[in-house]
Amino acid sequence: MECQSAQVISASSDTTVKVWNAHKGFCMSTLRTHKDYVKALAYAKDKELVASAGLDRQIFLWDVNTLTALTASNNTVTTSSLSGNKDSIYSLAMNQLGTIIVSGSTEKVLRVWDPRTCAKLMKLKGHTDNVKALLLNRDGTQCLSGSSDGTIRLWSLGQQRCIATYRVHDEGVWALQVNDAFTHVYSGGRDRKIYCTDLRNPDIRVLICEEKAPVLKMELDRSADPPPAIWVATTKSTVNKWTLKGIHNFRASGDYDNDCTNPITPLCTQPDQVIKGGASIIQCHILNDKRHILTKDTNNNVAYWDVLKACKVEDLGKVDFEDEIKKRFKMVYVPNWFSVDLKTGMLTITLDESDCFAAWVSAKDAGFSSPDGSDPKLNLGGLLLQALLEYWPRTHVNPMDEEENEVNHVNGEQENRVQKGNGYFQVPPHTPVIFGEAGGRTLFRLLCRDSGGETESMLLNETVPQWVIDITVDKNMPKFNKIPFYLQPHASSGAKTLKKDRLSASDMLQVRKVMEHVYEKIINLDNESQTTSSSNNEKPGEQEKEEDIAVLAEEKIELLCQDQVLDPNMDLRTVKHFIWKSGGDLTLHYRQKST
Repeated sequence: MECQSAQVISASSDTTVKVWNAHKGFCMSTLRTHKDYVKALAYAKDKELVASAGLDRQIFLWDVNTLTALTASNNTVTTSSLSGNKDSIYSLAMNQLGTIIVSGSTEKVLRVWDPRTCAKLMKLKGHTDNVKALLLNRDGTQCLSGSSDGTIRLWSLGQQRCIATYRVHDEGVWALQVNDAFTHVYSGGRDRKIYCTDLRNPDIRVLICEEKAPVLKMELDRSADPPPAIWVATTKSTVNKWTLKGIHNFRASGDYDNDCTNPITPLCTQPDQVIKGGASIIQCHILNDKRHILTKDTNNNVAYWDVLKACKVEDLGKVDFEDEIKKRFKMVYVPNWFSVDLKTGMLTITLDESDCFAAWVSAKDAGFSSPDGSDPKLNLGGLLLQALLEYWPRTHVNPMDEEENEVNHVNGEQENRVQKGNGYFQVPPHTPVIFGEAGGRTLFRLLCRDSGGETESMLLNETVPQWVIDITVDKNMPKFNKIPFYLQPHASSGAKTLKKDRLSASDMLQVRKVMEHVYEKIINLDNESQTTSSSNNEKPGEQEKEEDIAVLAEEKIELLCQDQVLDPNMDLRTVKHFIWKSGGDLTLHYRQKST
């Protein structure tokens, strides 16, 4: 929204209102008064007044001259607010004189205020669905509204009632524009069609064009009247410019040429200009490692993403999506620790307290090497949270705490204590981070790199939940997941069934380790009890214990589940998911290999 020749004000789903220097292309200040998506802006040209509203049900009024005088570091603004909305606001309008402001919401009513006094004036009922678009005439006496109920309504604010209903579209009306004389309305929405309708004679309307996707926003080129062109944004993310050829036949005198009033044949078949947007992701598949995702976009391009590092790994091009899924399948099971949403056309990853810490993997399996050559167990959700809040000062060790650092240095841990993030990887600094409530309401949204800023850091202190602080600030990783199981001799081994002891181990424990346990604690003990001591009193198991038990276990023992011989490299959770496949505790059977 251009307010003056040099300033542009924008509102975003990142919950901010931004003021830009249009000529030099930089952001002058960021206003964080809203607590959720900001869906609408309105501008009173004569008063230099801006209004913003969104899903937090709040409307704020801003003085443009104050906003443009702000700096990036000094942007504290006292605002007027209009209260009384009971639902999320999707549309907003203010007349040029700044005497009337109207809001539309999922409440299905129009609420009207006087922005000069912030007084409520009226509530207008009539729509049966969300009010998605609003327009006011210059003096604020008439209002046009477009709704998801498929109608356009003309309201008289003086009479406080709807004076005309226009049924132009088959589906929801999401975008409206009107000529300066307030005689012709341009409308678009879910049905992809854009019409121009004469408000005085609604039977006379023109189908201007038909877009390839639902229409979200429109803007008239107001350099002439009738307008020479209309710009249209759709869900396809491209912006099209349609030249309004033939629309000049709509004459102010009320005389119309017959060739201009056909509501079936569009005036324009191709846009005059196209500004291409990015492709939207429409399909995704989470791979079994619960780390990588395959996606397909509106251009049929397939891509490979790393959730842990919050980035695209590879563009695979126009390959067969299902074939790519099969090609990358691995029989490995990692618990779900995130969910995915594609509503924005991008991958939106949600971490929830209930399952965020479910996935542990070994560092080597994750492709991370430790300086000391060890193979520590890593929690994927914990690592990602630490990377996302790497720039937040609270996640850094206080350098004044010398005594603690000295102790950690002795323990060889100082490197980890003073290191920002998780010590293994970083996410791109421009990654958006959103904190929300369980019901979905956004509390705070920012870019990863901005969490070091003074304002953002302070807001994070108020917003970040305790379970995230435990991991990122206090570095308290959650406990490993345990898996219960029973271990019994296989029927074919001839051994008698043991008393059913319920065992428990980390769900990441490899089958190899269970085989070692069987060989060392069960098979060897059996052999010892059945064999008398030799003349030199050497026990049969002693020589073997000196050798590599792991190798011997694999040579002599087989472990089975559901009569299927298990790969020693599998872990218990993979066995349970792919082979056990039933309720109750996992049961494993062992037997000695036949020589």
